[in-house]
Order: sequence, then C-alpha cells, then structure tokens
Amino acid sequence: MTPLIAEYVATLGPRATGRIRGRARLEIADHGSVLLSETGAEPGTSDAPADVVLGASDAVFRAILSGEQNPITAYMTGKLRVEGNVQRALKVSGILTGS
Repeated sequence: MTPLIAEYVATLGPRATGRIRGRARLEIADHGSVLLSETGAEPGTSDAPADVVLGASDAVFRAILSGEQNPITAYMTGKLRVEGNVQRALKVSGILTGS
C-alpha cells in the first residue's frame, strides 16, 4: 500500500463506517484504489467488485474531501467519473464531503 492510499484509508475509514451498504471503489488516477464499505475503508485493486466506482485524479479527490470542490459539479464537468448505481454515488459523495 502506498502512502497516498494509506492516507485515503485513514481519512475515509471513520467516515464510511456504518454509512454505506455494499461496496464503493474510488479509483485515484495513477495511484490505486480504495474500497469503502460499512466496515470502513481498505486498499483495493482496480478489479475489486463494487456497486459503484468513482474515478478521478488525486487533486480532484482532495478538493472534494476538503470541501473546495462539489462532487456533483465535478461529475457534471467531467472531473469525476461514475460507474454503477447513481444513488450509491450520491451516498459516497456525502461520505467524501463529511456530510
């Protein structure tokens, strides 16, 4: 696990615990993946099964986590890619923004 992925796991683990059903995968371009589930966050792989996949650069994910970037705006402008269940993507966006 890279230090960057470890940072995402540490940040998102407490935010995700008990707040999501199924699995969501964040694909951080050129760095790896993080899996979110009701038990928290863990390092993932690009082929790990998930109900929804959100993909973006590290800069975009960091901006979303800090509140500088609205995840819906990021999606609408093509900065954030979403594959799978849209309802779950909205739930994950709430976890990312801490709301």
